[in-house]
Parts: sequence; structure tokens; C-alpha cells
Amino acid sequence: MTDHIHVLVVDDSAVVRQVLTVILARERSITVSVAADPLIALDKMQSFRPDVIVLDLEMPGMDGLSFLQTVMARDPIPVVVCSSLAARGTEAALRAIESGAVAVIEKPRLGVKGFLHDSAILLRDTVIAASKARVRRPAPRPLPSALDLAAASRPRPRPTLTTTTDKVIALGASTGGTEALRTILEALPADAPGVLVVQHMPEGFTRAFADRLDRTCRIEVKEAADGDRVLDGRALIAPGQRHLSLRRSGAHYVVELDDGPLVSRHRPSVDVLLRSVAAAAGRNAVGAILTGMGDDGAAGLLEMKRAGAVTLAQDEASCVVFGMPRAAIERGAVDHVVPLEHMAARVLRYASELSHPRPQSFQGSGLRS
Repeated sequence: MTDHIHVLVVDDSAVVRQVLTVILARERSITVSVAADPLIALDKMQSFRPDVIVLDLEMPGMDGLSFLQTVMARDPIPVVVCSSLAARGTEAALRAIESGAVAVIEKPRLGVKGFLHDSAILLRDTVIAASKARVRRPAPRPLPSALDLAAASRPRPRPTLTTTTDKVIALGASTGGTEALRTILEALPADAPGVLVVQHMPEGFTRAFADRLDRTCRIEVKEAADGDRVLDGRALIAPGQRHLSLRRSGAHYVVELDDGPLVSRHRPSVDVLLRSVAAAAGRNAVGAILTGMGDDGAAGLLEMKRAGAVTLAQDEASCVVFGMPRAAIERGAVDHVVPLEHMAARVLRYASELSHPRPQSFQGSGLRS
């Protein structure tokens, strides 16, 4: 049974406040308070501490990002960013994630009656997941030196993207996953095996997320397009609202996108990706479930393990929400439980060993860390 959750919605639009209140209040475990701007929100928070804040970023007076940074500095509370799909909105939302927000949702499309059913489900699930999040003050990032800036402005050496990968790395994440994925992908070398990613994130934000990672990673990172080849030195991220699948095309791996129904309450779904990787790549793959709520990916990871792939889960201590990894572990789908800071090295190590005979998989309590 879900614990009671008090949500504070901070948005200058009365219509948005009303729509979000109606959607969230349909969940019996959720009560909603509202504030028309951050200053009113701060005043209300003196008399009660919300479990989750749903926050617009573009508001008069104190902007949402400044409010978020104030909350994180004083008393970290899980914050879900509610943003528009405009380019300005997506960039601001990604900055908010870096400042400590745990998730991003799409602002209700006014004029669409009610709000799309699937989006309402995802909104409520995101807020419930946020209420369980382990929120920490974001670690300050060092300012880049002049040498760093000069290096960043030079073209980075990258593989020619003509080498078909013979090994596939599949990663699935939800709440807290944007920063977990950044940690992993930025650690990969330019010649890493092809990577496929499902991160629960709205349509429009996945492209901005991929573009931002592409600027900081040695591998190419892009939002997947239907028919993209899976190549060494490339990571493909599932677009919001599209399932991502792997298939073989002759001697190559390619990806397919589809907009079918929600699977495990999500689109894109980690289960859809991992099941396709099990079928197409079998023992030539490594799969990892990262931070997130629910059980999306547990069934798919088990199929990968049964197909001979190496399977991993992020450990509880480094997860924002330990739901998805826990579900995979309890299902017996995980070979290794790994801290986030070691995940990139482990994934690369196991991928390099795929061509060699593997010891028999450990089951249940025989997990290797």
C-alpha cells in the first residue's frame, strides 16, 4: 500500500494548477496544494513540508530554477519539473536535473480534453516515484579551466562509425536515471561497443538529453531514428513515446521504433528493449537496470540472462530509487549488483569477455557484486 503523499504544485497558470490537481487527486494516496509562484510556495512551506514539489520553471518574479536551487540548499525535497516542449523549456529542464530535480514531465497540453490517459498514468507514477526518491544536495561541478574550454572547442576524435558492433550494451533507467546515464556514458571510450538506452522521459526531452550528452561524451550519442545501425562508438537513446527494439539485418544490428501501447506502464519501455536484445543478440549482449521505480525491465533482463547475456543492476546505495533494480534482483534476473561509479568499467569488462567461455550464471542469492 502506498504511503500518503502531499504534493505542492508551483505554477503561475491557474489552468495548469487545476489540471494537475485533478489528475493527481485521482490517486487516493495523494493530496495536492498549489502555489501561483515560488515566493508563495516558500511561504506555504514554512507551515508544512511537502513530500514532492511539481514545479514550472518559467514564472514571473523568482524563476523556477532559482526556487529549486533554494530548496536543494535549505532542505532537499524531491522535485518533479513540469515543462513545455519548447527548446527553451527542454534546456531549462535539463539544467534543473543537474540542480537536483529527480524527473521531468511534460506540461499538460491545454486544449486537449482532460489530458491524455497515458500521460496521466505517467504523471501519477512519476510523482509516486519521486516521493520515494533519495534526494541529495547536488555536488558542485568545478568550473572549467581555460584549457578545458579550449579542448572542448576542438573536434573530438571519434570512430568513423562504420564498424558494426558485434556486442551490444543495453541500459534501462527511470527516476534519477538521467544523471546515472551521464555518469556511465561519459566514462565510455570512443571505441565502446554499441549502446542502446531507454530512459523514461517525455517526447521532446530525449533529443535535448541526447544532444547534451553528445557534447560531453567521447562516444556519439543521439536520439534513435527508425533503421539506425548499432555501431561501435555510438549510443542510441529511445525517443519519448516510442518503443525501441533491436533486430538483425544481415550482418548488422539496427533499431526499430514503434508507438504501440504502454508496456509495464511505460512507452518507451525497458522491457521492450531488453526482450528484443535477448532475441537478436543473445549471449553477445550486456544488460543493466539502473535507478527507477516499478518493475519495468525485470522481465526483459531475465530473458537476456536466459539467452546467455551478462546482466547487471545498480546497487541500492547509489540509486535515487531502488525499485527497478530491486525487482530485477528479486526475479533472479541479475548476475552482478554494481555501484554506479563502477558500472561503466564493469559493463566494458563483461562485454570484452563475451567471446570467451563464461562460468555458469549465479542464481538468486548467488549474486556477485
